[in-house]
Amino acid sequence: MENRYCVIMCGGIGSRFWPFSRTYRPKQFLDFFGTGRSLLQSTYDRFSRVIPPEHIFISTNEMYVDLVKEQLPEVTDDRILAEPQRRNTAPCIAWAAYHIQAINPDANIVVTPADHVILQEDAFAECIDKGMAFVEKFPALLTLGMKPTRPETGYGYIQIEDENDEDIKPVKTFTEKPNIELARIFVESGEFFWNSGIFIWNVCTVIKAMQRHLPEIVNRYEQNRAVFGTPDEKRFIEENYMACSNISIDFGLMEKASNVFVLCAEFGWADLGTWGAVYEFSEKDRYGNIATKGKQLRYDCNNNLIAVPEDKLVVLQGVSDCIVVESDNVLMICRRDDEQSIRKFITDAKVNFGDEFI
Repeated sequence: MENRYCVIMCGGIGSRFWPFSRTYRPKQFLDFFGTGRSLLQSTYDRFSRVIPPEHIFISTNEMYVDLVKEQLPEVTDDRILAEPQRRNTAPCIAWAAYHIQAINPDANIVVTPADHVILQEDAFAECIDKGMAFVEKFPALLTLGMKPTRPETGYGYIQIEDENDEDIKPVKTFTEKPNIELARIFVESGEFFWNSGIFIWNVCTVIKAMQRHLPEIVNRYEQNRAVFGTPDEKRFIEENYMACSNISIDFGLMEKASNVFVLCAEFGWADLGTWGAVYEFSEKDRYGNIATKGKQLRYDCNNNLIAVPEDKLVVLQGVSDCIVVESDNVLMICRRDDEQSIRKFITDAKVNFGDEFI
């Protein structure tokens, strides 16, 4: 356990969950299911079962540091990696790798987003144990692949190299968010798994891979290794982070490296990336409606997702297949099959009314 580390990424703004998720308090800091714990807190709780809590790091934007401290007071300042600017996942993962390597050059690291839901906690813990043991023995970049249950267009897909009986298999291809026709082919083939975005690797393995495939990011880190783990690290990041390429770890590394493997797993996983994902994941009434928050009276309504403040009553009549969300000063009603328009709603609200509603 002494070589196990975890990095929880929670720096995004969660725009696809607007208006519930806002710039000043994005989705990872919200309690979606009334459990009393936010997505970030639930993720921390989950990994504390398999990683020493003092080895769990939080990668976030500097504007959310106070929220992290508020929700996870047990996490000390030296375990909060505050990005001065948003530069996607590759730069923040690279920084975390060099930071942790300065602490423990034998570290095995699991990197995870903060917005996942896991139903089978014991099976998940066993999966992390298996992945950690694998990367300790082999110089591999390991990702967790979820057996698909439907042709989902909101997830990336991983194609396995062969059909051996092992849980861990070589990766053949990555495909980002296919259209519905291609997603159906993927699911029917049995060769594809959902890309969870959870990665496991030894710190030396991932740094070596980034040196080869992401030199534009790690060259600066390589030339300044001595600052990591020292008081000068924060100043170095503030001065150099913006120069890093704005690129995801999937595109910048995982799709290019040759030593990529997938641990095929099933533990009741969902990526809460969209309102549609919440709808698919949540328990519905006999009319297909979901009420995540607030009080409702519904008449002749089917297949809606409703989230309003606890002290509000929403009355709906003859409404079907819609997302109805109110938060602070915004009420949004849109069709469930057109939630990709939420980004346009945000842009238009900002252009017409300013940042007050964003």
